[in-house]
Amino acid sequence: MSTETGTSLRISRIIKAAPETVFLAWTEPDQMGQWSAPEGMSVVAEVDLEVGGGYRLRMTSPEGQEYNAVGTYREIDRPKRLVYTWAWEEKENDVGETVVTVEFNAMGDSTEVVVTHELFPDAKARDDHEQGWTSCINRLEKLF
Repeated sequence: MSTETGTSLRISRIIKAAPETVFLAWTEPDQMGQWSAPEGMSVVAEVDLEVGGGYRLRMTSPEGQEYNAVGTYREIDRPKRLVYTWAWEEKENDVGETVVTVEFNAMGDSTEVVVTHELFPDAKARDDHEQGWTSCINRLEKLF
């Protein structure tokens, strides 16, 4: 499910794994490499998982085009919540620094993952990211 409001988006999905397992998939570089880019793309993740630490997602399309998302962790409440900034290194993709909040809500043997991505400059940037997030979350769900 996705909900768009002004310059933010919200996507939620039930993942068939415990919150700690899903949190690790969201924060461990090897696991992130299996899902944290849109379908059809490969990704290499670098993570310094501490408040003030950074991450880099180097996504590569089948044609060899690279896209680099970078940011800084603002809040880490393992395994319940992550808050981090998001920006693109490539000038042609730059929409400024935005903020991603991920909540991992326990639901029996599953986890409701709620992604809220905020502070987009316009609806087009929001909509482009909504497509990307939906594709990524589809890949994450398939891991479990």
